[in-house]
Amino acid sequence: MIDHVGIPVTDLAASRELYAVALAPLGYKVLYANDEHGVVGFGAQWPQLWLHHGDGAAAVHVAVMAKDRAAVGSFYEAALSAGAKDNGPPGPRDHYAPGYYAAYVHDLDGNNLEAVVHEQ
Repeated sequence: MIDHVGIPVTDLAASRELYAVALAPLGYKVLYANDEHGVVGFGAQWPQLWLHHGDGAAAVHVAVMAKDRAAVGSFYEAALSAGAKDNGPPGPRDHYAPGYYAAYVHDLDGNNLEAVVHEQ
């Protein structure tokens, strides 16, 4: 189980906006921001996904849970509208696991952001 994930980004302000728009359909919002230390924390109840200023050299993969297929689709469309690049449209990924439904985008630094729902 993951408690939190940190992602290095080159432009913290632009990345904060992209993630805020992309994660809103999933119920995540900015819960902590500290410009002096160059960090922003997103979550539903506590910061679970952190952006921090870095050189962007190391790409990261983060999968965020969605409540249903509609939320996965909303995440995908919102992320693209905020400047993310397509890395896999919403759809089943049964080769990962039965009932695995996800969408993927690359953020402004090439990090892979995924929204996923595990259907029964």
